Amino acid sequence: MTNPFKVGDKKTFCYTVKASDIAGFESGIVHQVYSTFALTRDAEWSGRLFVLEMKEADEEGIGSGINIKHLSPALVGQEVLFEAEFVSLIKNEVITDFKAYVGRRLIAEGRQWQKIVKRERLDALFASLM
Repeated sequence: MTNPFKVGDKKTFCYTVKASDIAGFESGIVHQVYSTFALTRDAEWSGRLFVLEMKEADEEGIGSGINIKHLSPALVGQEVLFEAEFVSLIKNEVITDFKAYVGRRLIAEGRQWQKIVKRERLDALFASLM
């Protein structure tokens, strides 16, 4: 693992909300807006953008935690801008904070953690669970 980042470095990406991202469960659709679970998936990706530049060829990132506060809805077709900020690296765990916006409106914020580990270690762990 390498760490080219310093505290405060940022990564951004945009995501357009799709119909498949709306809030729904097996019992049916709840709301025609960006679901918290889809938002959380994309928030995790914002932190992974750091991991992709840090991991070596024989390593992989794996999510180890996420906290999210969903503050405002986003509609299907709206573009969501995710801004992730590098907070720290503790041993092999990358910590980032994120904010998500539709225009200038903050729709979510939180923190997420991802560990960078050897791919063979992950493969062994997954195989032991079968």
